[in-house]
Amino acid sequence: MTDTLRVVVADDQALVRTGFRMILTAGGIEVVAEAVDGAEAVDAVRRTLPDVVLMDVRMPRMDGLEATRRILGGPVTAAAPRVIILTTFDLDQYVYAALSAGASGFLLKDVSPEQLVAAVRLVRAGDALLAPSITRRLIERYATRDGRTASLHRDLSGLTPREVEVLRLLARGLSNAELAARLQLSDATVKTHIARILSKLQLRDRAQAIVAAYETGLVTPGSATP
Repeated sequence: MTDTLRVVVADDQALVRTGFRMILTAGGIEVVAEAVDGAEAVDAVRRTLPDVVLMDVRMPRMDGLEATRRILGGPVTAAAPRVIILTTFDLDQYVYAALSAGASGFLLKDVSPEQLVAAVRLVRAGDALLAPSITRRLIERYATRDGRTASLHRDLSGLTPREVEVLRLLARGLSNAELAARLQLSDATVKTHIARILSKLQLRDRAQAIVAAYETGLVTPGSATP
């Protein structure tokens, strides 16, 4: 992609917004708007149609979780922005809820400049931003707290047996290369299976797929050792 990557930065701390703007601008990424709370973030996204939103979790008036729900609440489309959650805690219930709502991953606020730029480019390309081990622990901690959350996802009956197997291993934190080795498939075939799973379940990326695997009971806390 040769067009400029466009980002909205939402954080109630001016210093954080300024720092991220400087880092992203230096990395060739355009910050098209800043927001001090979730309500401003939702408005900014509607006005500017960014590729990526950097969203603080804890903000006044409307938090990042509700803003993420409103931004990603419609049908899964290629035009929808990717949301990266900013947090000071890697195991945070708000982060789990945001992943369930469709966020593509999360970053700790002490992220390095290089990691921030790389993360924005990664999610814009359609990948989920997550460390499998951290995400798995996060989801294991919170996924079973509220049985109602399973209703957010369609059931798995439309998946083939192979797709169910891929989803189960994906939820256990295996990378594409590890999935390919475990199932004796090519990397391209693994990617095809994952793309079909996401399409059938109307999920945005791997992060939501992992959440769905837990919330539908395909994988249960304590069973996720590969």
